[in-house]
This record gives sequence, C-alpha cells and structure tokens, in this order.
Amino acid sequence: QVQLSESGGGSVQPGGSLRLSCAASGRIYSSSVMAWFRQGPGKEREFVALTRWHSSSTLYADSVKGRFTISRENAANTVYLQMNSLKPEDTGVYYCARGSQYSSNPQEYFSWGQGTQVTVAS
Repeated sequence: QVQLSESGGGSVQPGGSLRLSCAASGRIYSSSVMAWFRQGPGKEREFVALTRWHSSSTLYADSVKGRFTISRENAANTVYLQMNSLKPEDTGVYYCARGSQYSSNPQEYFSWGQGTQVTVAS
C-alpha cells in the first residue's frame, strides 16, 4: 500500500513562496493521479491541483491558477507544489492524495497524507 508524506509547510508573509513535497512509498501505477488539496480553518477540504503520474497533464483550481505549479519527479516518487505570491486565504492544511480518476473531487482519492500546515500572515 502506498503511503504519502507531505513536508515543506510553514509560515510566510503575503507575497512569499513555499514549496511543498509529497513523498510516496511503494509503487505508484502509471495510471495514477496525484493531487493537492487544502483545508482552511472552518472550511471544507478543497481541490488545489493535480497531475497524472505519467503525463504532463495538469489541472488547477481557479483560485491558484498562475500562482501555484504542480510537478513530479517520478524517479524519486515525489510530487511537488510550488506556491508563489501567497495570500492569507491560502492558509490551511495541505494534503497530498493519490487516486485513479482525473478529478477535483476528494472522494475520488483513496490515499492521503497526514497534511502539512501553511500559514500566510503578515
């Protein structure tokens, strides 16, 4: 069973940058989809970005388009989320997830990491 572990969270001022990493243990099948979700205080978990494991195809939430970039390093079994121009509303716990559907619906994902906290405040 693939386990996911996020890292790279922290506190940053508005306009700053962070890069999150999601390391996967075990084999990730080529048909897999890897995604990032986030959950802000008092909010439901929401989609941020996704990528296919063996394709350059990506999808972003409108709220992060142009600011965040999802990428992967297959040899290292790692997915990244580069976050630039961060805003206070980006604050939340960021989760890495693995699924088999090209979907922004969190219910389509069956493996989740423990999450990493991102706080954007001045």
